[in-house]
Amino acid sequence: MSAENAVILIELQNITKTYGIGRAAFQALRGVNLTINTGEFVAVMGPSGSGKSTAMNIVGCLDTPSNGHYLFRGVHVENLNRNQRALLRRYYLGFVFQGFNLLSRTTAQENVELPLLYRGEKSIIRHAAAKSALAKVGLNGWESHTPAELSGGQQQRVAIARAIVTNPLLLLADEPTGNLDTKRSYEIMELLVNLNKEQGITIVMVSHEPDMAAYAQRIVHFVDGLVENDTVT
Repeated sequence: MSAENAVILIELQNITKTYGIGRAAFQALRGVNLTINTGEFVAVMGPSGSGKSTAMNIVGCLDTPSNGHYLFRGVHVENLNRNQRALLRRYYLGFVFQGFNLLSRTTAQENVELPLLYRGEKSIIRHAAAKSALAKVGLNGWESHTPAELSGGQQQRVAIARAIVTNPLLLLADEPTGNLDTKRSYEIMELLVNLNKEQGITIVMVSHEPDMAAYAQRIVHFVDGLVENDTVT
């Protein structure tokens, strides 16, 4: 999408976040400004304590800013109450974590269906959507397998299928290759690139690994609670 036709999905305007009070106060974010357009694949990097995880928690409606504005599709998220933020997560966001976070005694199919179960979707809709999502991540035929019967790479594919089964506008991936070997890491990154290009899902990925971040279209570096640089790859 060309710059002039870009549609803004996420806009952080002078976001600050302070934890604690008085002498114990710690300012995790010190005025972050960041814009992400629909359809982009953005990698977020930075050392521990740089504020990148705090910023992503705010984007994912898992935390709220102390000051500043967070707009999602033009809606001021900082003005939403807890229930409204939960609905935004449920209907517009998908999450992928380093640790997979799958239910161990539950099949791949059932794990992927969970977000739709929370929505109250009928079983026939859940089954079809989960099967389709698993096929999109290359796990057609693996629906009845439990996590213990899957490799680490396959478990992460199930986690990605669970994240995209709701057709989210935004996929937030926190160190999605952190528990995988090099070969599986590259496979997962290729999968994310394909989902971004073919499904049009906007992806924001936190990573410590430059070779993984290189798959993204942009790399945003956080240092000391601020965006230090924002580079197109």
